[in-house]
Amino acid sequence: MRRRSRQIKKLVRHKRKPAELLLVPMIDIFTVLVTFLLMTAVFSRTVILELRLPVQQAEFREPPPGLVLEVLVRHGAVQVADRNTGPLATFPSTAAGYDLDGLGAYLQRVKAKFPEKVDATLLLEPDIPYDILVQVMDKVRVFEVRQGSHAVQAELFPDISIGDAPALTQGSSS
Repeated sequence: MRRRSRQIKKLVRHKRKPAELLLVPMIDIFTVLVTFLLMTAVFSRTVILELRLPVQQAEFREPPPGLVLEVLVRHGAVQVADRNTGPLATFPSTAAGYDLDGLGAYLQRVKAKFPEKVDATLLLEPDIPYDILVQVMDKVRVFEVRQGSHAVQAELFPDISIGDAPALTQGSSS
């Protein structure tokens, strides 16, 4: 009797099919998941800023009286100027880089004096790194204000136009 039960158990074991592990659907799922996550990671870090290019010389109109703010980024300094009157402030660069904190503080004072002003022109010399462009744009657009325990961004000059900085003349320095 014992032999028979062993034989029956063997037959039952042989009749059972081995469990299948379906890898193809799992690979498909992971492929779609990884693709989706990669695309989401790239697009979540991309921010679009609306920029206005300077008007053509043929379309030049007489500017209204008041401040025409320009921020010139040169290899040795950042300069804030009024197109009508000339340079207002210069922030020389140091070994650590450009003085963007000084630029931001000065632009806050300009905004306090001209609260209705919302536009500025950012003029860069050739070969200024893109990272510097973005940092200067951030300082020109907004500044942080502490309200209680958290920081809030306040608007400075959000309408930014970008152009090429005029070449320095022989007698002037940066």
